[in-house]
Amino acid sequence: MGQTWRTDAMACTGNASHWIPLPDLSMLSAMPTVTLSELLGSPVSDPGGRCGRVRELAVSPQEDPARIAILVVRTKSGDRVLPFSAVTSINGGLCTATSASTWTAADEPEGLLLLSRDLLDQQIIDVHGRKVVRVNDVDLHQDTSNSHPTLRVSAVDVGARGAVRRLLKGVVPWGPLRALLRQIPERIIPWEFVDVIETDPARRVKLKISHERLARLHPADIADIVEDLAPDEREAVFETLDEGVAADALEEVDPKVQKSIVESLDSDRAAEIVEEMDPDAAADLLADLSEERTSEILLEMAPEERKEVSDLLEFKENTAAGRMNTQYIALNVIAAARDAVEALRHFEGGIETVSTIYLTDSRGTLAGAVPLAKLVLATPQTPLLSLTQEPLISCHAGAGEKAVAELFDKYNLLTLPVVDDHNKLTGVITSDDIISMLRAKL
Repeated sequence: MGQTWRTDAMACTGNASHWIPLPDLSMLSAMPTVTLSELLGSPVSDPGGRCGRVRELAVSPQEDPARIAILVVRTKSGDRVLPFSAVTSINGGLCTATSASTWTAADEPEGLLLLSRDLLDQQIIDVHGRKVVRVNDVDLHQDTSNSHPTLRVSAVDVGARGAVRRLLKGVVPWGPLRALLRQIPERIIPWEFVDVIETDPARRVKLKISHERLARLHPADIADIVEDLAPDEREAVFETLDEGVAADALEEVDPKVQKSIVESLDSDRAAEIVEEMDPDAAADLLADLSEERTSEILLEMAPEERKEVSDLLEFKENTAAGRMNTQYIALNVIAAARDAVEALRHFEGGIETVSTIYLTDSRGTLAGAVPLAKLVLATPQTPLLSLTQEPLISCHAGAGEKAVAELFDKYNLLTLPVVDDHNKLTGVITSDDIISMLRAKL
C-alpha cells in the first residue's frame, strides 16, 4: 500500500491545485490519541496551501504542564513558530488559520519543553515505578470538540511499540504498521507520573522544572533513582530539588556517589544542602572531600551550622564522637513532662533522635534518659526524673565503632548518648547511624 492522493489541503484552501500526496494519516481525526512520531514531519497548510512540515511541538510548563502550546514548522524560508491555537484541523496533516508569512522565526524559545528534543530518547524519572526509563515516543490526547483542536501530553511510551513505530515510520505504510503495532504490548507511563531531567543549567532555569513529583517519594527511593542516573543528570536533580528533600535523599545515597554529587555542585548550592543534613552525616560527607572543597562549602554555610559540622570534623570518623549527632533534646533534671512536650514542638532536628529525652544537671552532666513512650503516658506535671529508664547506658566520645555497635546490640537501643571525660553530654548516636555504619562495611 503506497501513498494515497488526498484532498485534505483542498478542505483548508478550497483550491484543487493544492491537492498533494500525503501519508495515510486519515485515522488521526478519529483517534483519541495520536503519537508525537506520527505528527513529526506531517504537512502543515495555511490558508494559501501547503507551506511546510511539523518540526516540533512544545509545552509551556509554567502555563500548563501538558497542553501543547507551540507548533514549530519547517518551511522553505526556515523554521517558523506559531501558537497551537492557530491550528484548525489535524486531519491528514495540520491546517492553520494564519498565514505563514505572519509566523515568527524559530529562535531558541524560552520557557518551553520541546517534545522531540527534550523527551525522545531522553532518560526520565518514572516516579510511580520509582525508576529511570528512556522515552521512545509520546502519546498526545486529542480534543476536537471545539472549533480549534487541542493536544495534551497524556503519556510517554517507554516500550518496544514506540521504538518500532519510529523505526518503521516512512518504511512501512501506516495501515500495516498499525496492525503490527497492535501486536506489541503497550508500555506507557502516564504524564502525571513523569519528572523530566533537564541537564542544561540555562534551560533548567527557564523551564523551572521543580521535580515536585519526585520530591514526594521517600528519600531512599529518590536515592535509588539518583544512583541509576549519569553524573550530569544527578547534578540536575540536586540542583532543582528543595534543599530539605535533597539533603534527606543525599544521606541515603551511596557514599561514593554522594561525594561525586557534592563535588559537581556549586559551593553555595552544596552548602544549602549540607546545612539541611544531620550534622553527623554532613561531617562524614565533608570528611571524604578534599580540604579545599570542604573549606569552600563551610565558608558558604550559616555560622551555626558551620560550627556544628566543624566541631564534628575534629573527631575521628571511626569513633563514637565521629558518628554522633549534635541535634537532640536535653532538658534540666527538674523539668516536667509538659516541658518535654514543648521542646518536642520546637525541635528542628531529625525525628530519629527524639525517641529519647535526655536529662542533664546545671553543668551539662548526663543524669538520665526518658523514653518517648513513657512521656506520652505521663501527665503534664509529672517530673521527668521519675520517668527515667534504668540502667543509664552511655559511651565515651573516644569509643570505637565496634564497642558502640555492641552496646546497641546488647541493650536493643534506639539511641545512645555520647559523653566526654567529665561525663558531659556531647551528642547522640542513633540506630540509623549504626545501620549506615554497618552497610558501609559490607
